[in-house]
Amino acid sequence: MSREALIEEIEAGQLKQDIPHFNVGDTIKVHIRIIEGEKERVQVFTGTVIGRKGSGLSETFSMYRIAYGTRMERIFSLHSPRIAKIEVMRSGKVRRAKLYYLRGTAGKAAKVKEKIGVKKQKVAALIHEDAPPEPVEEAPAPTDEAKVEETPKAEKKPKAEKKPKEEAPKKEEEKKKPEDETPKSE
Repeated sequence: MSREALIEEIEAGQLKQDIPHFNVGDTIKVHIRIIEGEKERVQVFTGTVIGRKGSGLSETFSMYRIAYGTRMERIFSLHSPRIAKIEVMRSGKVRRAKLYYLRGTAGKAAKVKEKIGVKKQKVAALIHEDAPPEPVEEAPAPTDEAKVEETPKAEKKPKAEKKPKEEAPKKEEEKKKPEDETPKSE
């Protein structure tokens, strides 16, 4: 067995299978395992993917975010055992392979447009994924011998008659004041 084939075989066993498909420009959440002493906790890093590099076990992706006025950029190894889970929040519409221009921007300029129609597909996939398959049961068709009894429909109550609205007094009449009653200054 050659050296390269042996390396490929070892790497194939280390690759993660549960990684969702995401591209540059997507906003994702990365759940990172952090070990502090003997304790282990999961911290979430949310941001925009600004680049992907490499292939296989050495594939990395860069994320960028602005939080509380501080700009942060972090590089993750895609198949790292420290990454617990990756969630795609929204899919971005970009025409670049690297979004390094986002580094110097802030506010609205730092946002990436969202692809139209992606949310509907994502929601439909989540619904089908979460819902257990429902068994399909067909009701037996009624035969000539068995008659289906009809339930009486609830009687509709007659609607109350609408009362004619009283006409509001005209505004012109309200505004007019008799001239005799106005005080005259002497």
